[in-house]
Amino acid sequence: MARFHSLKVTDLQNTIRDAVVVTLEPDDPGAFAFRPGQYLTFRREFDGTELRRSYSICAGLDEGRLQVGIKRVEGGAFSTFANEVLKVGDVVEAMPPMGSFTVDPDASAARNYLGFAGGSGITPVLSILRSVLAREPKSTFTLVYANRGVNSIMFREEIEDLKNQHMGRLTVIHVLETDAQDIDLFTGRVTEEKCAQLFQHWIDLPSMDMAYICGPEPMMLGIARALEAGGMDKAQIKFELFASGQPGRAKRPAASRVETGAAQTKVSVTLDGATRVLEVDKGTSILDAALENSIDAPYACKAGVCSTCRCKVIEGEAEMAANHALEDYEVAQGYILSCQSFALTDRITVDYDQ
Repeated sequence: MARFHSLKVTDLQNTIRDAVVVTLEPDDPGAFAFRPGQYLTFRREFDGTELRRSYSICAGLDEGRLQVGIKRVEGGAFSTFANEVLKVGDVVEAMPPMGSFTVDPDASAARNYLGFAGGSGITPVLSILRSVLAREPKSTFTLVYANRGVNSIMFREEIEDLKNQHMGRLTVIHVLETDAQDIDLFTGRVTEEKCAQLFQHWIDLPSMDMAYICGPEPMMLGIARALEAGGMDKAQIKFELFASGQPGRAKRPAASRVETGAAQTKVSVTLDGATRVLEVDKGTSILDAALENSIDAPYACKAGVCSTCRCKVIEGEAEMAANHALEDYEVAQGYILSCQSFALTDRITVDYDQ
């Protein structure tokens, strides 16, 4: 099971006024080999309370560096710290890269990729884009990037440089909510209807092999519906949420879905090769049950978004209140997000090591 490592901050660059790109040097470089699109989970104490936050890697595979982009969120303790307090030479703690919002470049492939990003959702998409352009010389990438205005476009210069470096292989469509543009279609929000118009006039959807979407949930759902309506299969569409409407602690599942009988359940938890059996209330999530019993189970968002808390059900059944991170095939194999999962049976065995 992945554990936290120390990483030294070697560089800080502001791509826009309220977003910083942090370059990191890990204590164990081998543990931080990443696939494009993955994220790091950081932890830090604020006023005696430990907070964990996940930020996507924005560097490409061939750049020889580990970088994350962190946009300041109003009231966000970690993002404010990163933008206003963090300095070169500081040491932060993070888990090794995680996440399935990825691509495995193939030098012999000739594929057409389509990416949608909203705001800071550009960070994992940029890592994918950079890696594809560098490692798949016969492939193309079309990026639709939504922001409030020109001044809020993260990595604007970097994206323009990539266009110049890979002439004819990278197409970028900026959609700005508040700043008027020469083409009306590129002004406003990226909605399902706007996507349909883009596919009709600007993007040859039938030629696209894969679509990557990262942004606010309503935007992503609208884009996904438009992609499917345009003929793209679900297996060709990958999501990465950077925010969710889910609360930090999931609600208990409906009573009708929980077995009648004992209000307690026995949860067997395997982590780092050790197994403990806990007796907990059925209304407690599996992750909370582990944490309340001093088991250092991995987690970050507690909202079913990041997949840091993924584990496998070996025996028994559980129900997830929300799932924004696991693929259908992972769920079919028995994997769950423990922060969102509640036991449906009187005994359940989960394994974080698989």
